[in-house]
Amino acid sequence: MTEEQTHTAREGATAGDVEDEFQPTAKSAEDRKAASALASLDARGNDEPSSKEVDSEAVNKAMKSLNGSKPSAAPKPVSGKNVKIDDEDVTLLVNELELTKPKAVELLKAHDGDAVKAMRSWVEV
Repeated sequence: MTEEQTHTAREGATAGDVEDEFQPTAKSAEDRKAASALASLDARGNDEPSSKEVDSEAVNKAMKSLNGSKPSAAPKPVSGKNVKIDDEDVTLLVNELELTKPKAVELLKAHDGDAVKAMRSWVEV
């Protein structure tokens, strides 16, 4: 007495086998681009120099799409505005938010030198 199995079910199939059959679809165009760039990294080919060059191009393309998918945390600072930035605030943002020093300065300038506003905007994004 066996049950009828659907075409997707296989005898002895594990959860991993079933998950491999159903690829989740990407939600947005950016996600699809990143997924295709990452999929091209998985493609097996000859170990010729040209394929290594293609792989580096795929890596660069994937990294750009991943970096571009995160919206900017701070509004762009007004160029004509002089904002006094304290070194202690820069150090605070660098240590607590793990930002680079130039990014911390940019974030502080965008929030008129207010470290609390800058940290809140970074965390909310």
